[in-house]
Amino acid sequence: DKMTSQDRKRYPGLRDEAFPAAFTTPPSPVTDRKPGQLPQSEIQKFFDEGYIVVRDFFTREELDPCKKDIEAMVEQLAQKLYKAGKVQSLYEEYGLFQRLTKLEEDFQGANILLFKYQKMPEVTIDFSFQKIWSNERILNLLEQILGPEIAGHPTWNLRTKTPYSEAVNIPWHQDSAYMSNESYDHMIATAWLPFLDATPENGCMQMAKNGHRLGKVAVHDCCAGPTWYVMLKEEDMRDTLGVDLQEDIKVEPVGYGGFILFNNLTPHRSLPNVSNDVRWSVDLRWQSPRHDYGFYGIQEGILFRSPDQPNLKPDWAKFFAVDRKEVWQKKYAKLGGTTDWEFDTRVTGPWIGKWEIVNHNANTELFQAVA
Repeated sequence: DKMTSQDRKRYPGLRDEAFPAAFTTPPSPVTDRKPGQLPQSEIQKFFDEGYIVVRDFFTREELDPCKKDIEAMVEQLAQKLYKAGKVQSLYEEYGLFQRLTKLEEDFQGANILLFKYQKMPEVTIDFSFQKIWSNERILNLLEQILGPEIAGHPTWNLRTKTPYSEAVNIPWHQDSAYMSNESYDHMIATAWLPFLDATPENGCMQMAKNGHRLGKVAVHDCCAGPTWYVMLKEEDMRDTLGVDLQEDIKVEPVGYGGFILFNNLTPHRSLPNVSNDVRWSVDLRWQSPRHDYGFYGIQEGILFRSPDQPNLKPDWAKFFAVDRKEVWQKKYAKLGGTTDWEFDTRVTGPWIGKWEIVNHNANTELFQAVA
């Protein structure tokens, strides 16, 4: 007999409660029209279907500085690898969309190191990522989804999808499967924003429409292949979340300047990158500051907008005072006997302790539960 998700042993990530209203009921329509806002029909679609594709939102002038900052991160990584004798060349002649692939050819896991040690650049080309995250027009749009109080959620990620790399093929999941259970009962809005035209060939996103409607987090397993990613089986999307596997799964290409906006219960994955270019993207998140950030007590969010503080300036210094990945490393990794941690391509974190480990690998072996 086939074991259903209900029959499986219970793990900490499973909860019986469901919170459909938080994900299917939009707030009252805003009355003040502001730049960046979408028609109310699009906001309704976001709550009905679990995501929308927002096209041509940012200009090249807004996004190109982020690409310059990514180039600076790759340069930093290249220098570090070269000085340690891990790569044969700095590959300076290669541009943003090929250089990391060349580094990866010499040192397998260079893409993981960039993901693992990334920091939102603090002093760079005009605070590029911060300006996108706290952009006035995108906050106006988010006000239509979250209401007038908006905070940046601490989970932001620069994605380094190098061609043909299994390490960056992310399987089906709901974002709350990575967060603590306190994230299950409220809306966390995510913008997935590519730094080139995202296509099926270079690994654009696949979305499972309607998978948020029951307000549930389905059972996930850990971990996919050689990675640290949790995974959601398609039959669980169907049986637990009510996804129609024929009708609801959509491939969503999105051009440079656009993004996919979805919530923390919308199942999604990225397709394999079979192009010649690195598919760079960032995911940025927002929620109401009145809710728990679902981040295991590691880091709070950053307040971007509050009706009580019309002249609010985000407290970046306070936000950057916590390096979440460093905290994870110290708290959840068995570091005994690791001699070369700086070049260790394993990733671990608290989400591994939430789900059944059905596939043991170097990342799951590194994990230690925290009492």
